[in-house]
Amino acid sequence: MLTTFPPAPSSPPTEPRPLERHRGDVVLVLGILGLMFCCILGIIAWVMGNNDLRQMDAGRMDPTGRSITSAGRILGIVSVCMIIALALLFIVFVLVLMFLVGAGTAAYWGY
Repeated sequence: MLTTFPPAPSSPPTEPRPLERHRGDVVLVLGILGLMFCCILGIIAWVMGNNDLRQMDAGRMDPTGRSITSAGRILGIVSVCMIIALALLFIVFVLVLMFLVGAGTAAYWGY
């Protein structure tokens, strides 16, 4: 004897999830402020920009803000690079100053 089963109930059609709103304006403002005032804000812009661009690529965030998100991320990267360059320049300046003071002292004492 052959048993037949009733057809499985079809699942209701799923509606597409609404996309998250992009935060490109926030990332851009943080990138500008990081460039002008505080490196920490540049780091935050860099991280937020990376995360938001990943969300846009995955289709979970509104992609209309991709350009300003990228611009804010780039400004964050530039601000971090500038701080690193200034820190290295300061270290070189201090080392040169220490060398010159040491050389001047040695010449004064006749070493």
